[in-house]
Amino acid sequence: MPEAQQDVTWNVDEWQGRVLIDCDGARLGKLRDVYIDIESDQPQFATINEGTFRRHLTFVPLAGLRVEPDHLHVSVSRAQVKSAPNIAARGQELSKDQESVLYHHYGLSYVAPDSVRGRRLARR
Repeated sequence: MPEAQQDVTWNVDEWQGRVLIDCDGARLGKLRDVYIDIESDQPQFATINEGTFRRHLTFVPLAGLRVEPDHLHVSVSRAQVKSAPNIAARGQELSKDQESVLYHHYGLSYVAPDSVRGRRLARR
């Protein structure tokens, strides 16, 4: 998977509600939350609502992101997103083990930080 582009402006406040588009041009859904890497303070994943009645959030990696005026193009396919780990739409965070599964699902390397929380991602 390609690394995040150097020229991307990480202005996540402006991304709220934008539509995510997969690598084939298919609509994935509207961005709900952005999760940053706690060590680098860089956006790593976005979440979109999925499921019956949109009851869970599915994670989409932001590596290779292209920011367009009305939408965000990600470098993964709809099939990858559909089979990705997800969480309940309210009140749940990923555990350290769930983070590892998420990173590996998308072929990303994962090393848990040496912190009290033991997790790499934080919702912004």
